[in-house]
Amino acid sequence: MEDLSNIHFVAILGFCIALVFGFVGNKTHFCTMGAISDAVNMGARGRLGAWFVGIGIAVLGVQLLRVLGFISLGESMYLSTQFLYLSYVLGGFIFGIGMTLAAGCGQRNLVRVGGGNLKSLVVVIVLGVTAYMTLRGLFAVLRINYIYKASVDLQSVGMQTQGLPQGISSLTGIADSTTLQTIVALIVGIGFIAYALKQEDFRSSFDNILAGLVIGGCVVAAWFVTGYIGQDDFDPIAPQGLTFIGPTGNTISYLMTFTGAHINFGIAVTFGMILGSFIYAIISGTFRIETFSNPSEMVGHLIGAVMMGFGGVLSFGCTIGQGVTGISTLAIGSFITLLMIVFGSALTMKVQYHMLDERSFISAVGVSTAELLSPFRKINK
Repeated sequence: MEDLSNIHFVAILGFCIALVFGFVGNKTHFCTMGAISDAVNMGARGRLGAWFVGIGIAVLGVQLLRVLGFISLGESMYLSTQFLYLSYVLGGFIFGIGMTLAAGCGQRNLVRVGGGNLKSLVVVIVLGVTAYMTLRGLFAVLRINYIYKASVDLQSVGMQTQGLPQGISSLTGIADSTTLQTIVALIVGIGFIAYALKQEDFRSSFDNILAGLVIGGCVVAAWFVTGYIGQDDFDPIAPQGLTFIGPTGNTISYLMTFTGAHINFGIAVTFGMILGSFIYAIISGTFRIETFSNPSEMVGHLIGAVMMGFGGVLSFGCTIGQGVTGISTLAIGSFITLLMIVFGSALTMKVQYHMLDERSFISAVGVSTAELLSPFRKINK
């Protein structure tokens, strides 16, 4: 290990974390898009419970690491004082639509690639190229020059980060931010877990329980590896959790420029996800080559992949990158992004359903929006 540079050692550990995630993700069929679909279309909340347990464990674990001094979240991109509200809203919404059209988010498609799904391979490639174009290419012009212009500098209102505790402190005048952060972390973390435990179809499923525990544990482990082990004085690593949009784009770039490129934590995680899933598929005998059944299915997946690549970079993450990793920092932008991802995905599902009844697209959008907002109207009444 002494011959390894810090970046390579951290990359190896990231690969191992993702290996576990990919293996368990394949075994348990964990899918955030599927979790939303189950809840919207069937009222089943088992996989949603797995996702929420993962979020809860990540919040509690990461905040504990912070309290113990193992990691510092202050420099995390999620907690930036530049509050890019349009980017969170628009990016999350576009990503939610895209993952529904592509039949799964970035994480799920990486897992499916390991299981032999060529449809997901196409999605991952297109998603990665689009993400890279949004990070450093043509789409970056739109992102930086227009969408990022809609922002608020939170330092102007006395906030040092965009953390939820800091927001509450700024609004209420509570000075003891350390205690407040602990209280907020406990409420959020335990709240997500408690919601999951209320769901019978979560409690009765070993796979859902396992998925939730592993997802949360892997995100905590990623923060520990990059935020503590990776903090070498001469070769430091930026603290980060797990995310799959930007790293997928960087992985494609890495493969194309291998002789002049350097691996990093996110690239190693991408490889680990695929290999972990592949190992499970071989062991379980479930490895199958799967292709598109018709041109319209391919078109839908391609459109979804482009939207995920663009929306995921715009919103700083995906259902795992913002929905678990970002939430674990208690960043306000992460909560907004998660809400918009869920809304975009649920709306798309309902629109697709209503269009099967030969409704026009505009009519389907109107009816679907009304259905999704109806619970809030009842609360207001």
